[in-house]
Amino acid sequence: MNSGLIRAAAAVPKVAVGNLKKNKENILAMMFDAEEKGVSIVAFPELCITSYTLGDLFRQRSILEQSQDTLKQLLDETAHTKALAIVGLPVYSSDKLYNAAVVFQSGRLLGVVPKAYIPNYSEYYEQRWFASGIDVVGKTVKLAGQTAPFGTDILFECEQIRELVFGVELCEDLWVPFPPHAYQAMAGATLFINISASNELAGKSGYRQEMIKHQSGRYIGGFMYVSAGPGESTTDTVFGGHAVLAENGYLLESSERFSFEPHMSVTEFDLHRLSHDRILKNTFITQGPEKQYRRVMFNAKETEPKYRKIDKMPFVPGEAGQRDARCKEVFNIQVTALERRLRHTGSGCVVIGVSGGLDSALALMVASEAVQRIGVKKDAVIGVVMPGFGSTDATQELARRLVRATGAKLKEISIVGAAKAHLKDLGHSGAADITYENAQARERTQVLMDLANQHSGLVVGTGDLSELALGFCTYAGDQISMYGVNAGVAKTLIKEMVLYVSRDDEILSAIAEEIVSIPPSPELLPPSGSDERQDTQKQIGAYDLNDFFMYYILRFEMSPKKILLLAGKAFGAYSRAELKEQLKRFYKRFFASQFKRSCMPDGPKVGSVSLSPRGDWRMPSDAEVEMWLQSLDETE
Repeated sequence: MNSGLIRAAAAVPKVAVGNLKKNKENILAMMFDAEEKGVSIVAFPELCITSYTLGDLFRQRSILEQSQDTLKQLLDETAHTKALAIVGLPVYSSDKLYNAAVVFQSGRLLGVVPKAYIPNYSEYYEQRWFASGIDVVGKTVKLAGQTAPFGTDILFECEQIRELVFGVELCEDLWVPFPPHAYQAMAGATLFINISASNELAGKSGYRQEMIKHQSGRYIGGFMYVSAGPGESTTDTVFGGHAVLAENGYLLESSERFSFEPHMSVTEFDLHRLSHDRILKNTFITQGPEKQYRRVMFNAKETEPKYRKIDKMPFVPGEAGQRDARCKEVFNIQVTALERRLRHTGSGCVVIGVSGGLDSALALMVASEAVQRIGVKKDAVIGVVMPGFGSTDATQELARRLVRATGAKLKEISIVGAAKAHLKDLGHSGAADITYENAQARERTQVLMDLANQHSGLVVGTGDLSELALGFCTYAGDQISMYGVNAGVAKTLIKEMVLYVSRDDEILSAIAEEIVSIPPSPELLPPSGSDERQDTQKQIGAYDLNDFFMYYILRFEMSPKKILLLAGKAFGAYSRAELKEQLKRFYKRFFASQFKRSCMPDGPKVGSVSLSPRGDWRMPSDAEVEMWLQSLDETE
């Protein structure tokens, strides 16, 4: 398997203050649970073996001796397991007591990492008991009958998965200006693990979660955070048992707090995504030789996506508030882009072909807002309805209503006569073939271009990112415009944007609801029945699938096998054979259509995926697709 996915868990066990036997049993039970779930790495809270809130009891000889005995029991009783574990333990070495993270696997002690930054402010009083480990490098320590590397200069590297390297830090280490995980990332770590005992205060959990997300994005890595639970002493503080797992700026899991029951947050980190972005961002500079790390090897295996949520629509946020925020921001980017072009060209008029479909609806709304921002009336936008051979009365009337509702000027020009004359000039039989379809698309573009010349205006294109990826546009037809406002917006997002932008206008909103309910169609072929019309998705496949494929092919440049694996998790309604066939169709269309993208008009980038030949995407128009198809043929 080459999935690039590693399963990891942040585990919050029940804790009994000062009862090491109970704590060991609780940790052990959760380790066995993690093993059953196929977890490769499981992290427990800071000082979880003793409990964090022992105070001066940390110096008791019995606590220090029992800590070692308890660790030995954990090692012995997990010798048959495969999961790597990180637990918190007080460690005595060189006449100093350290608050440390102990890393072990299959009964073997791999390394011990002391806490670098010891808080001694407000409710924290750790310097009373613990020494800083910031200068502990190159050392070893003997614990539970085994000798292991000891220091803040340790990274743990996987034998089987070269992209998997993790570093460990403790609680306060996360909050300082130059945290250990920053240096770990620069030395090649892709996963950062912070075991903590951060108490709860009003508003703190949200700040903590955002910081973890931010740090995972800043250092292009996975981040596992786990904190002590409410079983800790409440003499002065309360602990919530917060587990947070983030990846490259995105939250994967965040547990409920204040539960006295043990809980484990499990996910899969995607190492392929992380390594891709580190390669892509050449400003991510690896560390020079002045700070060296010892490498400790461990074992892990890749896995399939089971606990990680794979969104069906990666361009569309699932949560309503986030979705609205995305739509608002993308709309403002589009409007600002068009406004800038209008100001530069001095054009006081915008010409748009309006079909009654999603793309032209959004482009019309963008244009309406843009002309208002430059100080002219809405009727400076000319919405052109152009009935053709395949146009239906319903969609044409919908287009007229849409133009009127936006305040644009409605103009209707039939292309039937001109297209028939053109086909006759060609000696065409009138059969519904590719020439029959494309002649209409090019005739419509000619009408728009000449109308724009007549009114000193600008033709705004309506084609979207998904159509560009699939080549579902007519070369020298709807592929051409003077500015393509939708060029960076995927079809699945356009649907949501049309609904969002029209929401505050009752009439426009009702029209938008009708538009999104109609399957996309170029309406270039006459209906074959009273209610039948040409259906784009029957020809090129479902846009949900195509946008999913496009996202992973372009955003993370994943292999066909990996994309098929993720699609199988996201789209349970499709068989593996159906997904494979549709992915092959996508690749064929994508490779065959690059020549259309190589000369696409200007248009704004709005997200992480763009096909502009002047921006994100540079691809030879004659690249061959066989290697990608062969890779899919090799999958079962």
